[in-house]
Amino acid sequence: MVRKRLATNAAAQRLDTDKLEIFGIAEFLTAPECQRLMTMIDLVAKPSELFSVEYSSGFRTSYSGNLNPHDPFVRGISDRIDALLGLKAPLGESIQGQRYLPGQEFKPHNDWFYTDEPYWQTERKNGGQRSWTAMAYLNAVGKGGATLFTNIGLSVDPQPGALLVWNNASANGIPNEDAIHAGTPVLDGEKYIITKWYRTRKWG
Repeated sequence: MVRKRLATNAAAQRLDTDKLEIFGIAEFLTAPECQRLMTMIDLVAKPSELFSVEYSSGFRTSYSGNLNPHDPFVRGISDRIDALLGLKAPLGESIQGQRYLPGQEFKPHNDWFYTDEPYWQTERKNGGQRSWTAMAYLNAVGKGGATLFTNIGLSVDPQPGALLVWNNASANGIPNEDAIHAGTPVLDGEKYIITKWYRTRKWG
């Protein structure tokens, strides 16, 4: 359903790879919206957490925090992403904001869950697998900070207001190893993004 919806949306451009369903939507957010979101991220940002790796490992060195889903402004952004993908709100996690300072990065990882890890028993009951990822860039980065899909050599530079969405599964519904990606180190300036993940069942 999502695939067909995006394919018929003139604003959604499919990126050039046959290994991953990934689309870009330019100017999804306005400059004032981006600025407001960055301010909100600064208020909640703390060392980013992972399911099975400590912050001190250096695997994910950004700062992040969930935005208040009951805030009318945040709810409006979330609703627009839901409408773009055609997914019902209960499937979506809360929007998370992330801030990267110079030298900070998120090494190659998948958004979908590994079912042989201990955390899966909790996440299985918490909505199951992550299906689609929606990630918006909020500011221009002086240098670095690209989103690199390592298995397919696809690199996307931050573009303020642009939304990147991708399917974490292959066409037959199995987690797609080619969805592995990294937030490359910021070399100059800062990088702000928001991310919303969708589950296969009602989240929470």
